[in-house]
Amino acid sequence: MKTIRIGAVVVAAGLVTGLAACSSGDGATGETTLTIWDGGQLTRKTDDGSIADNSFLHQVADRFEAEHEGVKVDIVSTSGDIAADAAQFQAASIAGNGPDIRIGYTGGNTIDYSDFLLDLEGAFSEEVMSDLTGWNTVREGYSEDGALLALPYGGGSYFYVFYNKELADEAGLDLSVPPSTWEELLELGEQALGKTDAVPFWTPNQEGYVGAWVMAALVGGELGPTAFTDMYNGDIDLADPAMAKAYEAYSQLYARGLTNPDAGSIGNADLLPGFIQGNGVFMISGAWENGALEEAVGEGAGVFPIPMLEGAEFPSTIAGGPNVAVSVTNYSENEALAKEFLALLAEPETIDTYVELFQTEPSNSAQADPSVITNYYLKTEAEFVAAAGDEVVYPFDNVMPQSVIDLFYKVNATVYTGQTTPEDAAQQLQDAYDSERG
Repeated sequence: MKTIRIGAVVVAAGLVTGLAACSSGDGATGETTLTIWDGGQLTRKTDDGSIADNSFLHQVADRFEAEHEGVKVDIVSTSGDIAADAAQFQAASIAGNGPDIRIGYTGGNTIDYSDFLLDLEGAFSEEVMSDLTGWNTVREGYSEDGALLALPYGGGSYFYVFYNKELADEAGLDLSVPPSTWEELLELGEQALGKTDAVPFWTPNQEGYVGAWVMAALVGGELGPTAFTDMYNGDIDLADPAMAKAYEAYSQLYARGLTNPDAGSIGNADLLPGFIQGNGVFMISGAWENGALEEAVGEGAGVFPIPMLEGAEFPSTIAGGPNVAVSVTNYSENEALAKEFLALLAEPETIDTYVELFQTEPSNSAQADPSVITNYYLKTEAEFVAAAGDEVVYPFDNVMPQSVIDLFYKVNATVYTGQTTPEDAAQQLQDAYDSERG
């Protein structure tokens, strides 16, 4: 029988004992407990913070328990706050009483904790390794021969331009064929100015998140799919001219008056609600909006990938990638069982179930069943991802050290409103990276 527990935020190793209680057998019942920590990636929290016992992860756990007599899967729900959950995991791992399986995020959220994670090289069959994509996002150093620190789960979320069909028609915009360049997108915004009561681009950007999505796409188009992993490894400077070029292009949304004037003082929480309310013709966001958007407007919006700069060397690039990473701790006493659980998760049919339940991202299996995708927007997005092929750039803020990411968000916001120059922003990021690396 599974159990569900809600974990409090842990800030020191001495406080984790009561939460973890992992990697152990139950002497009273003879059961072996396999403990999984999840921050909502493979479960879903309701409005009151509780977890439904029929979530995707619970369904997989039910099946695993049925196939493994005497095994209990204990799903512990952590806060869902990325920084708090990471601190909780680190503290528990230092104390040696964290989970058997940790569900986190790909990139730095996994790689930064490699000291506590089992190298899964050889844990998956050659068939699984060739079937799934995203392995590079969970390898130490993003290197082909780096330690394999997790199972990448799902095809990931990608960044898109959404548009209000009714407002676009009112503005006289023809979007039957999406704009092929960033410059063409800006021209559409110019055409929409004053044609409706909405601004061309609804952009709450106080936190700099919209800038992160745009920069991922535009820099990827200039430098290619490995742009940011190459920066992480020191092969490309963070102050490369492509960064300033992309920042300059991104800042034109605000400089040309194509967005709401208060973009720098409105938070990301208002992005989707404002778009639904008709505040903008366009919204730059990601596939995580699919469910709420379809529920609110049905098929009343359209979607296309963020287009590249004119003359980009990689014009078909799409930005985004796998988000979820499933790891086994290197101190787990149930290593073999944990690997078996990951093998069950990696089955194409299991991933199909995940896609069917969440409707926010496609499968990362070559054997995926496309019929499980029912969301109007995800259907279209899956086609864009498939068309991009290998030209997928893994975003800056999935790759870099956390201190550099924090600065990235800040300069994204200030470049947008003209308070920081593109060149200065790129140099600040370079300096922060150099300081982090020592």
